[in-house]
Amino acid sequence: MTSDQMIQKIETLASQVAEREGVRIYDLEFSGGTQGRVLRVFIDKEGGVSIEDCANVSRGLNLLLDVEDPIPGGKYNLEVSSPGMERILRKPWHFTGAVGKKVYMRLTEPLETFGIQNKKFTAAKQLTEVMQASDETGVKFDLEGETVLVPFTAIEKAKTVIDFDEGKGVKKEYKGKQKR
Repeated sequence: MTSDQMIQKIETLASQVAEREGVRIYDLEFSGGTQGRVLRVFIDKEGGVSIEDCANVSRGLNLLLDVEDPIPGGKYNLEVSSPGMERILRKPWHFTGAVGKKVYMRLTEPLETFGIQNKKFTAAKQLTEVMQASDETGVKFDLEGETVLVPFTAIEKAKTVIDFDEGKGVKKEYKGKQKR
Protein backbone atom coordinates (compact mmCIF):
# COMPACT_ATOMS: atom_id res chain seq x y z
CA MET A 1 0.00 0.00 0.00
CA THR A 2 1.39 3.43 -0.97
CA SER A 3 1.42 6.38 1.41
CA ASP A 4 -1.42 8.03 -0.56
CA GLN A 5 -3.51 4.85 -0.38
CA MET A 6 -2.87 4.63 3.36
CA ILE A 7 -4.01 8.24 3.91
CA GLN A 8 -7.08 7.64 1.73
CA LYS A 9 -7.99 4.54 3.78
CA ILE A 10 -7.52 6.46 7.05
CA GLU A 11 -9.61 9.36 5.72
CA THR A 12 -12.42 6.94 4.79
CA LEU A 13 -12.37 5.40 8.28
CA ALA A 14 -12.15 8.80 9.97
CA SER A 15 -15.05 10.14 7.88
CA GLN A 16 -17.25 7.25 8.99
CA VAL A 17 -16.58 8.05 12.65
CA ALA A 18 -16.85 11.82 12.15
CA GLU A 19 -20.21 11.53 10.41
CA ARG A 20 -21.54 9.42 13.25
CA GLU A 21 -20.36 12.06 15.75
CA GLY A 22 -21.85 15.01 13.83
CA VAL A 23 -18.55 16.52 12.67
CA ARG A 24 -16.56 16.43 9.43
CA ILE A 25 -12.95 15.64 8.67
CA TYR A 26 -11.13 18.86 7.81
CA ASP A 27 -7.68 17.40 7.22
CA LEU A 28 -5.28 14.56 8.06
CA GLU A 29 -1.55 14.61 8.65
CA PHE A 30 0.78 11.68 9.23
CA SER A 31 4.33 12.53 10.26
CA GLY A 32 7.42 11.17 11.96
CA GLY A 33 10.00 8.52 11.27
CA THR A 34 10.49 5.14 12.87
CA GLN A 35 9.97 6.65 16.32
CA GLY A 36 7.53 9.34 17.35
CA ARG A 37 5.05 8.86 14.51
CA VAL A 38 1.85 10.90 14.81
CA LEU A 39 -1.47 10.70 12.98
CA ARG A 40 -3.23 14.06 13.34
CA VAL A 41 -6.91 14.23 12.45
CA PHE A 42 -8.50 17.67 12.28
CA ILE A 43 -12.29 17.84 12.66
CA ASP A 44 -14.71 20.71 12.19
CA LYS A 45 -18.39 21.56 12.47
CA GLU A 46 -20.60 24.60 12.31
CA GLY A 47 -20.07 26.59 15.50
CA GLY A 48 -16.75 24.88 16.26
CA VAL A 49 -15.74 21.60 17.83
CA SER A 50 -15.65 20.80 21.53
CA ILE A 51 -13.23 18.71 23.54
CA GLU A 52 -16.01 16.13 23.77
CA ASP A 53 -16.23 16.00 19.94
CA CYS A 54 -12.48 15.37 19.76
CA ALA A 55 -12.61 12.69 22.45
CA ASN A 56 -15.54 10.89 20.79
CA VAL A 57 -13.90 10.87 17.36
CA SER A 58 -10.60 9.78 18.91
CA ARG A 59 -12.21 6.83 20.74
CA GLY A 60 -14.22 5.71 17.70
CA LEU A 61 -11.36 6.10 15.25
CA ASN A 62 -8.89 4.39 17.57
CA LEU A 63 -11.11 1.29 17.64
CA LEU A 64 -11.46 1.25 13.82
CA LEU A 65 -7.72 1.74 13.31
CA ASP A 66 -6.99 -1.16 15.67
CA VAL A 67 -9.34 -3.45 13.72
CA GLU A 68 -8.44 -2.31 10.17
CA ASP A 69 -4.72 -1.73 10.89
CA PRO A 70 -4.05 0.52 7.84
CA ILE A 71 -0.78 1.94 9.21
CA PRO A 72 2.19 -0.42 8.86
CA GLY A 73 5.33 -0.18 10.93
CA GLY A 74 4.17 -0.38 14.51
CA LYS A 75 3.50 2.30 17.08
CA TYR A 76 2.11 5.78 16.42
CA ASN A 77 0.09 8.35 18.36
CA LEU A 78 -3.38 9.51 17.33
CA GLU A 79 -4.27 13.16 17.91
CA VAL A 80 -7.73 14.57 17.14
CA SER A 81 -8.28 18.32 17.28
CA SER A 82 -9.85 21.36 15.67
CA PRO A 83 -7.99 22.87 12.70
CA GLY A 84 -7.65 26.03 14.81
CA MET A 85 -8.03 29.71 13.99
CA GLU A 86 -5.30 29.82 11.34
CA ARG A 87 -6.27 26.94 9.10
CA ILE A 88 -4.15 25.17 6.55
CA LEU A 89 -5.81 25.35 3.13
CA ARG A 90 -5.25 22.30 0.92
CA LYS A 91 -8.51 21.27 -0.71
CA PRO A 92 -10.74 23.41 -2.95
CA TRP A 93 -13.51 23.42 -0.31
CA HIS A 94 -11.01 24.75 2.28
CA PHE A 95 -10.41 27.76 0.00
CA THR A 96 -14.13 28.27 -0.59
CA GLY A 97 -14.62 28.46 3.17
CA ALA A 98 -11.88 31.10 3.41
CA VAL A 99 -13.37 33.57 0.88
CA GLY A 100 -13.45 37.03 2.45
CA LYS A 101 -10.68 36.15 4.91
CA LYS A 102 -7.04 37.15 4.97
CA VAL A 103 -4.91 34.36 3.54
CA TYR A 104 -1.15 33.75 3.36
CA MET A 105 0.09 31.93 0.26
CA ARG A 106 3.47 30.76 -0.93
CA LEU A 107 3.47 30.18 -4.68
CA THR A 108 5.59 28.08 -7.01
CA GLU A 109 5.89 30.98 -9.48
CA PRO A 110 6.03 34.79 -9.24
CA LEU A 111 2.75 36.73 -9.55
CA GLU A 112 3.76 38.15 -12.94
CA THR A 113 3.17 34.62 -14.29
CA PHE A 114 -0.52 35.20 -13.56
CA GLY A 115 -0.69 38.57 -15.34
CA ILE A 116 0.05 41.06 -12.56
CA GLN A 117 1.48 44.30 -14.03
CA ASN A 118 2.04 46.27 -10.80
CA LYS A 119 5.83 46.26 -10.23
CA LYS A 120 5.22 46.07 -6.47
CA PHE A 121 3.90 42.51 -6.93
CA THR A 122 5.40 41.08 -10.14
CA ALA A 123 8.34 39.23 -8.53
CA ALA A 124 6.40 38.19 -5.40
CA LYS A 125 6.03 34.47 -4.71
CA GLN A 126 4.24 35.11 -1.41
CA LEU A 127 1.23 37.19 -0.56
CA THR A 128 -0.98 37.90 2.42
CA GLU A 129 -4.25 39.38 1.25
CA VAL A 130 -8.01 38.99 1.59
CA MET A 131 -9.20 36.28 -0.80
CA GLN A 132 -12.00 37.57 -3.04
CA ALA A 133 -13.25 34.31 -4.59
CA SER A 134 -12.52 30.63 -5.12
CA ASP A 135 -13.74 28.08 -7.65
CA GLU A 136 -12.72 24.60 -8.83
CA THR A 137 -9.58 25.93 -10.57
CA GLY A 138 -8.09 28.43 -8.12
CA VAL A 139 -8.45 31.64 -6.13
CA LYS A 140 -8.84 35.34 -6.88
CA PHE A 141 -7.28 38.35 -5.14
CA ASP A 142 -7.51 42.10 -5.68
CA LEU A 143 -4.02 43.60 -5.41
CA GLU A 144 -4.38 47.38 -5.34
CA GLY A 145 -7.09 47.37 -8.00
CA GLU A 146 -5.57 44.64 -10.14
CA THR A 147 -7.21 41.21 -10.12
CA VAL A 148 -5.06 38.10 -10.02
CA LEU A 149 -6.28 34.54 -10.50
CA VAL A 150 -3.96 31.96 -8.93
CA PRO A 151 -4.52 28.33 -9.96
CA PHE A 152 -4.41 25.67 -7.24
CA THR A 153 -1.50 24.01 -9.07
CA ALA A 154 0.67 27.10 -8.33
CA ILE A 155 -0.07 27.15 -4.58
CA GLU A 156 2.73 25.56 -2.58
CA LYS A 157 1.34 26.45 0.86
CA ALA A 158 -1.70 28.38 2.08
CA LYS A 159 -3.39 29.19 5.37
CA THR A 160 -5.83 31.67 6.83
CA VAL A 161 -4.28 34.49 8.85
CA ILE A 162 -5.78 36.12 11.92
CA ASP A 163 -5.37 39.89 11.75
CA PHE A 164 -4.95 41.08 15.34
CA ASP A 165 -4.62 44.70 14.17
CA GLU A 166 -8.04 44.65 12.53
CA GLY A 167 -10.25 47.27 14.13
CA LYS A 168 -7.40 49.09 15.92
CA GLY A 169 -7.83 52.82 16.00
CA VAL A 170 -11.60 52.50 16.22
CA LYS A 171 -12.92 54.29 19.28
CA LYS A 172 -15.13 52.03 21.34
CA GLU A 173 -17.74 53.52 23.62
CA TYR A 174 -19.06 52.09 26.83
CA LYS A 175 -22.75 52.85 27.35
CA GLY A 176 -23.28 51.24 30.72
CA LYS A 177 -23.29 52.74 34.18
CA GLN A 178 -19.92 53.97 35.36
CA LYS A 179 -18.67 53.23 38.87
CA ARG A 180 -17.44 56.16 40.92
